[in-house]
Amino acid sequence: MSMSTASRGTGRGAERLVVIGGDAAGMSAASQARRMKGADELEIVAFERGHFTSYSACGIPYWVGGDVTERDALIARAPEEHRARDIDLRMRTEVTEIDVERGRVRARDVESGAESWTSYDKLVIATGARPIRPDMPGADAPGVHGVQTLDDGQELLDTLARTRGRRAVVVGAGYIGVEMAEALINRGYEVTVVNRGKEPMSTLDPDMGRLVHEAMEGMGITMVDDAAVTKLLTGDDGRVRAVVTDDGEYPADVVVLGIGVRPATELAKAAGLPLGNHGGLLTDLAMRVRGQENVWAGGDCVEVLDLVSGQERHIALGTHANKHGQVIGTNVGGGYATFPGVVGTAVSKVCDLEIARTGLREKDARRVGLQFESVTIESTSRAGYYPGASPMTVKMLAERRTGRLLGVQIVGREGAGKRVDIAAVALTAGMTVEQMTALDLGYAPPFSPVWDPVLVAARKAAVKVRAS
Repeated sequence: MSMSTASRGTGRGAERLVVIGGDAAGMSAASQARRMKGADELEIVAFERGHFTSYSACGIPYWVGGDVTERDALIARAPEEHRARDIDLRMRTEVTEIDVERGRVRARDVESGAESWTSYDKLVIATGARPIRPDMPGADAPGVHGVQTLDDGQELLDTLARTRGRRAVVVGAGYIGVEMAEALINRGYEVTVVNRGKEPMSTLDPDMGRLVHEAMEGMGITMVDDAAVTKLLTGDDGRVRAVVTDDGEYPADVVVLGIGVRPATELAKAAGLPLGNHGGLLTDLAMRVRGQENVWAGGDCVEVLDLVSGQERHIALGTHANKHGQVIGTNVGGGYATFPGVVGTAVSKVCDLEIARTGLREKDARRVGLQFESVTIESTSRAGYYPGASPMTVKMLAERRTGRLLGVQIVGREGAGKRVDIAAVALTAGMTVEQMTALDLGYAPPFSPVWDPVLVAARKAAVKVRAS
């Protein structure tokens, strides 16, 4: 094993930027910094432990399910393209230590095990998040998969190709869980979803989650709610064969873990960098790590400010990661940019059911001390008489007395999910539900009823707020 220390800078007066992580946030930061400064001013070294860079992790369920036929379609920019832009990208190289005091990182070649130190003037931490694996017997057995990276997706597809049986169990019913349930249904598997919550999609209120439960059962998915997994059984060959809860045992030829992710901040923690209540790195508005002059962080390893509740949250989404990277790269390159926060918008689907939310759930509002009114309405995606109109349910929360919009949840078929963007803009602008009723939204029978479902909910909420 070799150990050397690379000198800081290039000898031409250039600063060195080191980036840990080669996906959305890290390579967006590197690319933006390169646009702002040439190689004679800024040397960029990036480390990625996996096989791929700059890919869409959000597209993995659709690749596994067959909607996206080619893995490479998910890759926005290959390593060779980054290197052609004067970025020294080192693949299959894992950073194992950050030495903030001396301004350097230690990295290990995954294949050879050789280690070396690389010094930096500026550092970007974009280590992402890791799937949560339950601490129980069988969780690491062959046939059990978390799905977070492109490497994870490839390993799962390889398992599906080798597996003779057609029984799949998905543990967890959040975004990853429901999307992977659809992927496995598309692959012809009998799918059981085991969920510790009372309803799927804990990012929704339970009454809206119930709609998701009913729809998934209607698609042939077996839903097991309010059930905590206690262990995973393995067969004589060591492979997973069943998922066990307190109330039952569910045979499985493959198991997908969809119980969420946690920030991959072990390196940052060991380096003494500040972490929040959710385990993510804490940054300022410029995405600089708090208390550090030359260290930035972005993507799934950081916590972000919720503009509605005023609290820090961990939200692992590619939209945020790419924005973080742009902000970081601009600041590293000598410009100025900020990331003010989020309102918690997310959209997903399982088969033809679309699921969307933004802002606060009821329990979120209660936790931060907000009093609110909630309304739920039923409407359609198009004018009721127009062919293809499908039902949707919209739930809206508004602050008592002020009428400020606090959150929206939507469950429906085609045309339902992206309507949440109306509410996301209204939340960001701090609008009241009364103000929302006057929004000049596009209308024609193929696209919406005369009163868009979001505005119907806003009208009903405004009436309820006035009466409170």
